[in-house]
Amino acid sequence: MDIGRLFEIANLAALVGWTMLALSPLRRTLLIKGARIVGVALALTYTVLLGSAVVTLGETGEGLDFSSLEGVTRAFARPEGVLVGWVHYLAFDLWIGAWAAEDAAKRGVPHWALLPCLVFTLLAGPFGLLLYLAIRRTPIARPNA
Repeated sequence: MDIGRLFEIANLAALVGWTMLALSPLRRTLLIKGARIVGVALALTYTVLLGSAVVTLGETGEGLDFSSLEGVTRAFARPEGVLVGWVHYLAFDLWIGAWAAEDAAKRGVPHWALLPCLVFTLLAGPFGLLLYLAIRRTPIARPNA
C-alpha cells in the first residue's frame, strides 16, 4: 500500500478514536474501550511499520541509530521513518487520552474540563497530559463513590 495512503488511514483511525473519547459521556465504557481498540490497532500498525523500516534500513546498510541526533535525523529523513514516528505519536497520544477519560470518570472530573485536555493531548501529547494531571487535582474533581 502507498505510504501516503497509510498516513491517511492512520490519521482517520486516530480521529475515530478521539471522537469516541469526546463523546464518551454518552456510553462511557463502550466508547473508551473503542478508543483503546483503535489505539491497539495503531500500535500494531506501528510495530509492522517499524519492522519494515528496520529491514529496509538493514538492507541499505544504514541501520537505525537512536543514540545520536544525527542518527535520529537520518531515520526521519525518509518518508517511511516519518510515518513510523507519526503512527507512534498517534497510538501513544490516543492511549493517554483514553486513560485520562477513564481516570476522569473515576475522579469525578467533569467532561467539560476533560475536553481541553483531550484536545491538547491530541495536538501536543505531553502538554495535554500535564494539563490533565493538573486539572484532576483541582476542586472541580470529585471522586465518585
